[in-house]
Amino acid sequence: MLKRATKLTVDPASETGRLLEQAFVRARREQEVRLDFPPEVLAEVERAIAVAELPERDETAVPFITIDPPGSMDLDQAMHIERDGEGYRIRYAIADAPAFVVPGGAMDSESRLRGMTYYCPDLRVPLHPTVLSEGAASLLPEVVRPAYVWDMRLGADGTRQGAELYRARVRSVRRYTYEEVQGLVDEGGTEDTLLLLKEVGELRIRREAARGGASLPMPEQEVSVDEQGHYQLALRPLLMAEEWNAQISLLTGMVAARMMLDGGVGILRTMPVPPDKDVERFRREVRALGSEWPRDINYGEFLRRLDKSDPAHLAIVTAATSLFRGAGYTTFDGTLPPEEEQIQAAIAAPYTHVTAPLRRLVDRFSLAICEALSTGREVPAWAREALETLPELMAHADRRSKAVERACVGAVEAAVLSDEVGRRLAAVVVDGHAKGVVVQLVDPPVSAQAKGTAELGSRVEVEVEGVDVLDGRVQLRVVP
Repeated sequence: MLKRATKLTVDPASETGRLLEQAFVRARREQEVRLDFPPEVLAEVERAIAVAELPERDETAVPFITIDPPGSMDLDQAMHIERDGEGYRIRYAIADAPAFVVPGGAMDSESRLRGMTYYCPDLRVPLHPTVLSEGAASLLPEVVRPAYVWDMRLGADGTRQGAELYRARVRSVRRYTYEEVQGLVDEGGTEDTLLLLKEVGELRIRREAARGGASLPMPEQEVSVDEQGHYQLALRPLLMAEEWNAQISLLTGMVAARMMLDGGVGILRTMPVPPDKDVERFRREVRALGSEWPRDINYGEFLRRLDKSDPAHLAIVTAATSLFRGAGYTTFDGTLPPEEEQIQAAIAAPYTHVTAPLRRLVDRFSLAICEALSTGREVPAWAREALETLPELMAHADRRSKAVERACVGAVEAAVLSDEVGRRLAAVVVDGHAKGVVVQLVDPPVSAQAKGTAELGSRVEVEVEGVDVLDGRVQLRVVP
């Protein structure tokens, strides 16, 4: 249940195709997404690529690999994992964006206006020109690239034993997709790094549970377009390979946050611990949906035990998102923030962003700060001076990204249902709202508000009363 995909054939000359294209364009225009790079930015980037020097330290003999979605060219991370006595050594190479961005230059200024890469069904709007993000700085296979290398040691139980960060030249030897990794690991006959990724990933998942962290086991609503112009809307269950890979990124962000706190300067990605009243309300919602959250099981472990194919459990996961609110950035230079303001509550530890500098602005500054702290050098003035403005720049970019995503997905959802007006479809009630309920359709996988009343977690039928592709609106009614 809730895993089927609906394909929509889009003819650009058709009314639906025309409206979809207009909706995507309007979403970007309303959010002032910058599509083109000014000539001075492109010229500066070309000059930076031409004069960029590789780091002296050479780790090209390390067989790094990358794991990314199919077709990705802006490869931020490459990893290598090996046994280290009874524990593990993880080297996590991150694209060296600072090597190509002149502090205070045209690219620096443009990246602050953008904040991040924006993903739309019809195109991707990059943070940096593709000559940089998909070329000179990308950790593509079989080319030598400058990188920041996180060199981390873990004990046999997955606990952190030590870490350092340095710049080095690296070479990736293989690019994998998540599906390829999952298949190879399941078969058991693959390279050590992938087998150890599963081993370390599972250890880190257990560490996450022990400290009270939580990962929402929510299937991803995914919009894609194929070479024939077919849009596909699907609820895609996450592969375990994605979770193992995410644990390496989380580990790196936690190591970086600790490095910053120990060094007395940096920027943390934070989220407040939910108030007790919100936690107790969630407990009541769980009980109302026919389940129980035992007092001796922490929040994260409870969520991991849920069955994502069970309608009531899907409603529980949806309700749990109410506890993941208030994420932001906290900066400090000299005086540390209070301990309660250092935590990212969903991770249950201090954490920062350092693994996606080609796609997210803040990571470039975080990497420069951590590398200086790790090597005992002075933090670069350009990175230190940016701490005052980075939180608002990232908050604005995050709001823009979410607004564009909502508008684009809403348009595709309406297009998928354009031929279903007047028909009844199966759905699951996953939440409530002021004028009715929120339902998740079984097929197509559309999530939308519906008029009427029904029990949370119940299976219902809804009638499609109307759609508006351009505005991304769907009108549904629960059938009594």
